[in-house]
Amino acid sequence: MDCIKITNLEVFAHHGVFPEENQNGQNFYINAELYLSTRQAGLSDDLLKSVHYGEVCRLINKHLKEHTYKLLETAAEQVSIEIFKAFPLIEKLKLEICKPHAPIPLPFENVSVTIERGWQKAYIALGSNLGDKKAYMENAIKAMKERDDIRVKRVSSFLETKPYGGVEQEDFLNGVMEIDTLLSPEELLGLLQSLEKEAGRERKVHWGPRTLDLDILFYEDQIIATENLNVPHPDMKNRDFVLKPMVEIAPYLVHPVYRKTITEMLKEL
Repeated sequence: MDCIKITNLEVFAHHGVFPEENQNGQNFYINAELYLSTRQAGLSDDLLKSVHYGEVCRLINKHLKEHTYKLLETAAEQVSIEIFKAFPLIEKLKLEICKPHAPIPLPFENVSVTIERGWQKAYIALGSNLGDKKAYMENAIKAMKERDDIRVKRVSSFLETKPYGGVEQEDFLNGVMEIDTLLSPEELLGLLQSLEKEAGRERKVHWGPRTLDLDILFYEDQIIATENLNVPHPDMKNRDFVLKPMVEIAPYLVHPVYRKTITEMLKEL
């Protein structure tokens, strides 16, 4: 991936834990690495196909001057969010905020905070078998499309399926969607659970009926096993109502554990 670098952008701003820092201000220096493909811009000599680094500098300067944060960590996080919102061609960034005049009563040259953030690909399963099933699922998709930290890339058609798990209940409507997100896996899980709650989901019976069910199937090629989250979804290999819509939008995606494509997994099932 190509990179545009901004080095030692000087901004006078008012960030710090101490009141005098917020009142008097000081110079901060920002280094940014913006990762994107510059191929089309290079071939066409068209600025619209790249990122205007002057505009990025103006955004950083404006945001840091108009806001006051106690922590450099917060300043860096909020600036990165604004950059991603304003410049959709940027896939990843590395941002450093330096504070060489920090109130440290010892000899030092500089203190800084560096963060790296970027868009991550994930696949989400959707299901419902209570009430207006299609509306519950479409509302969840709409809510995710309205967020700045998620890009909904593709959504499968919805598939009506028989209940899974042996509990007597109505048929399900199922589908999957592909997203790019700035959220971590844990943050994404929290968002999905909040959308389920907004839809009135009640967790009374395991594999029981629900207004809305949202599961993380894949998050890049990460393998995650924690108390709250297992990715890839551990039971998807047994679920045609997951594999069939996945084949529709990502037939050649390779499962990071089984090292098989989704198409191969569906054929084996």
